[in-house]
Amino acid sequence: MALRFEELAKTIDHTLLRPDATQADIEQLCEEAKENHFATVCVNPAWVPLAARLLKGFDSKVCTVVSFPLGADLAPTKIKAAENAVGAGADEVEFVINIGAMLSGNFKLVRDEIAAVVRAVRMKSVNVGKGLVLVKAILETCYLDKKLMRLAARMVEDGGADFVKTSTGYGPEGATVEAVELLRDELSESLGVKAAGGIRNAEDAETMINAGAARLGTSSAVEIMKEFSEQRSE
Repeated sequence: MALRFEELAKTIDHTLLRPDATQADIEQLCEEAKENHFATVCVNPAWVPLAARLLKGFDSKVCTVVSFPLGADLAPTKIKAAENAVGAGADEVEFVINIGAMLSGNFKLVRDEIAAVVRAVRMKSVNVGKGLVLVKAILETCYLDKKLMRLAARMVEDGGADFVKTSTGYGPEGATVEAVELLRDELSESLGVKAAGGIRNAEDAETMINAGAARLGTSSAVEIMKEFSEQRSE
């Protein structure tokens, strides 16, 4: 079955995480999300209050990132940042796992940290009266071999997160079909896979969706939707 315009739009996290993004850039990002009905805008934490205000009452949500892009903060720092993001209005929180600990074989640290961040987000969302705030754990798959990817995916699922995300987009490599397929195969159906990094056109987007991604992170969302629409009208 061919992918529909509306279906593609609702897989996309319209992303702007550049350090030089201005208020005008975030305002434009939110307007584009409204026009295209993207799943979310994904912004740095400082922009969450503005994005939440601009998107209030619309079907696009606000996503933000924690310990991005290195994942090297201490667990209490990640927990506090995640709580602050929810309190500021985030509907979805993504955090980078401790990649160095994963590669060092300190799996208990990684497992405990994932569970703690998820638990903190759940409790904060209840305390501020929000509905379910989705949690996505970023693995940065370019640094992990298949064995570690599978193990990390199981840790994320055991920790209660909602999504596994492939990449930050700031590593040496972004999402790959192989990584998306591996993660989709490893996880239960209740967890989603988000592909991010290097998704720049409609073909990339469709390829990742066909590989099993339920969500796409891209800074080329508007261009992708325009290209997709033009292809369907030919």
